[in-house]
Amino acid sequence: MRQRAAVLGGAAVIAAGAVAAVPAEAGAPPPAGTAHAAGIGWTKCGTADYPTLQCATITVPLDHSRPDGRRITLALSRVPHTAKTYQGPLLVNPGGPGGSGLTLAGFVASSLPGKVAAQYDVVGFDPRGVGRSEPALDCRPGHFAAVRPDTLPASPAVERANLTRAKSFAEACGRKYADVLPHMDTVSAARDMDAIRAALGAERISYFGYSYGTYLGAVYARLHPERVRRLVLDSVVDPTDVWYDANLNQDHAFDDRHRAFMAWIAKYDTAYGLGTDPERVGAAWYAMRATLAKNPAGGEVGATELEDTFLPGGYYNGYWPYLAEAFAAYVNDRDTGPLVEAYENFGALDASGDNGYSVYTSVQCRDAGWPHDWAEWREDSWDMHAKAPFMTWNNAWYNAPCAFWPTGSRQPVDVANRQVPPALLFQATGDAATPYEGGVTVHRLLRGSSLVVEEGGGNHGITLSGNACLDEHLAAYLTDGTVPRGDGEADAVCATPPDPKPLESKAASTSSRGSTLHGLLGFRR
Repeated sequence: MRQRAAVLGGAAVIAAGAVAAVPAEAGAPPPAGTAHAAGIGWTKCGTADYPTLQCATITVPLDHSRPDGRRITLALSRVPHTAKTYQGPLLVNPGGPGGSGLTLAGFVASSLPGKVAAQYDVVGFDPRGVGRSEPALDCRPGHFAAVRPDTLPASPAVERANLTRAKSFAEACGRKYADVLPHMDTVSAARDMDAIRAALGAERISYFGYSYGTYLGAVYARLHPERVRRLVLDSVVDPTDVWYDANLNQDHAFDDRHRAFMAWIAKYDTAYGLGTDPERVGAAWYAMRATLAKNPAGGEVGATELEDTFLPGGYYNGYWPYLAEAFAAYVNDRDTGPLVEAYENFGALDASGDNGYSVYTSVQCRDAGWPHDWAEWREDSWDMHAKAPFMTWNNAWYNAPCAFWPTGSRQPVDVANRQVPPALLFQATGDAATPYEGGVTVHRLLRGSSLVVEEGGGNHGITLSGNACLDEHLAAYLTDGTVPRGDGEADAVCATPPDPKPLESKAASTSSRGSTLHGLLGFRR
């Protein structure tokens, strides 16, 4: 998905908490060159942005309980260490499930302070089924082609149309990947990570995961606590409500985030002319939605596509100025061009999006139990819609294939862990995709962990995106294991950077670390 964002400004400061250094774990870091010992065939695959990036593949068992059975391929990337002090591999994951991590390795290596990144082999990977790993899942190409049925099932016919789409997707996955789907789950992906560790020749790995990647990291640490050196979790999934309840909890949080966006537009009425009352601005948005449900903009952006376009604004406020421009142009001038452009930039899925969604459903539907009685989904979604209308039904239909999934579900993993080394957690108080309570819960479940909170922040994926306070904690931890220690719920609190300002011109197109990062993260989790 092509994405743009405005530059975030401002600085943040540590508001509370003392800093304590954690002693190095038992055993010295692997010596320089260990990652080469296994003979992985790294080749140059650098880009203009990340010229030192290298790529490779390894094979792993499809079914880890049958190591001599069928094998699949995982695609890897790496930015190799350059310092004499070598701290081993740092695996990175962008979330999803279904997000590709190959480019993320280059982003993390270039965004960390140079002297910190130089001490690690920063290793990205496409989890099983994703991107350049093989087989790469694509259950139903074009599943998100516009114009789709309205997500709001205001009539039995609309509900049937959406149910047909969900069932068709699940059935297509079952037909194409019957032998693969029973092994698409977080535990299998975590075991793949340990195979990567072994292929790198490392006794232990460090790990840095965003969003769903926090759950993957916590599961890996539960399975292999002795093989974890350092563990960074940013925007933390609550492992106690995966995945049906987690998606309902998201609906509340995304609605709050959408209201915050409407208030931001009202604050800048001189730029957008949509009124100074946030409720009035919100009413204009829902009126736009109702109109598009009957007459899609450019024959492409109906009510459902509009929701998909504005959903990224719930993840990252750097998108707000672009979305607001499109919103205002449609309402004030009946100009559909900016709205269609915004949909193509933020909402439309290409082939990689089809792949990501195929993995997303395959993992979430397999990871934990889901209701199979549609009446339960209907009742829960209408109840939630009454309180949080922005994304409830969109989210329900996005996950609805799990009601009809062709494989059974496993039990969620209890990630409580008293053996893993001290982990460092980052969480924004207003995060919509992974609400704040998830960070607090995992902080309690991981013995010795430290929680750094971005107070008042609403973005998802908050480190390496412009908040110097957060990044200082991250750099200190990756340098020598230093973590903050406080007396309250959080061990350290950082202020959130200011919200963006309106674009200086309608043609403005800027970039920032924040927008780059959020283009790499797997949305939805």
